[in-house]
Amino acid sequence: MRKAAAITGSPRLQIVGANDPLLAPDEGSPVEWVNQHGRADILLTCEHASNRIPASLNDLGLDSEVLSSHVAWDPGAEGVARHLAQALDAPLILQRFSRLVYDCNRPPEAESAMPVRSEIFDIPGNVDLSDLARQRRVQAIYWPFREAIKRHLDQKVAQGVAPAVITIHSFTPVFYGQQRTVELGLLHDIHPVLADAMLEISSEWTDLDVRRNEPYGPQDHVTHTLRVDAIARGLLNVMIEIRNDLIGCATTQQSMAMRLAGLIAESLKRTASRQRADDYGTAD
Repeated sequence: MRKAAAITGSPRLQIVGANDPLLAPDEGSPVEWVNQHGRADILLTCEHASNRIPASLNDLGLDSEVLSSHVAWDPGAEGVARHLAQALDAPLILQRFSRLVYDCNRPPEAESAMPVRSEIFDIPGNVDLSDLARQRRVQAIYWPFREAIKRHLDQKVAQGVAPAVITIHSFTPVFYGQQRTVELGLLHDIHPVLADAMLEISSEWTDLDVRRNEPYGPQDHVTHTLRVDAIARGLLNVMIEIRNDLIGCATTQQSMAMRLAGLIAESLKRTASRQRADDYGTAD
């Protein structure tokens, strides 16, 4: 069994700007659980599932075309993640507001957590944010998401379970005018074990162009969830990036999820088998 550690000392949630709340009562929680009590030793996350903007932020000054583009969310990622949760019988946690409001795959101190520019687009509603305005978003969006993951993983660890943390994302096929040929990226930080296993057998499960740490990698500061929630606990982890033109409708999202489910399950099985061999040795 993989050894895992509980994380302690998370900041207490505080009410910031209580007289001017970011989220209206009818907008609900920033966190949505899917299949929360799934039996698999896996936690799926989707930080960029939605392009929704709280009404109080007036669409951040953006038009509908920008808000429907990859700048505001990861198109197709939520659909793939939901199908994966069903196929693997795994719990999934979704972030219900746009990453332009707060990118939950970034720490609060990162400028890119509330970007003033994303690719070629200026984000007017993020310009010259006061410390109070930034803290409102951190408290309303980031900490509820982070705390939900923490509670789930700490509970599993206390039960002697070490879930693999798998984050689901998508990327645009054209970035700054450049065509991307990679179709599926398997990203990792300093703990590559699960990504290694998936890369080793990926050709058995898909004919896609699969690459390590593309189109992004840890040098691009995209591994916050992996580092904070998985690596810090000694948990297996991987970030899956899917080119979004391959998952543009419900049918292709389901098809992609089925291929990924087989790849993930077999990779975890092989990783567990190797871990047992390392723990107990092999027979002569």
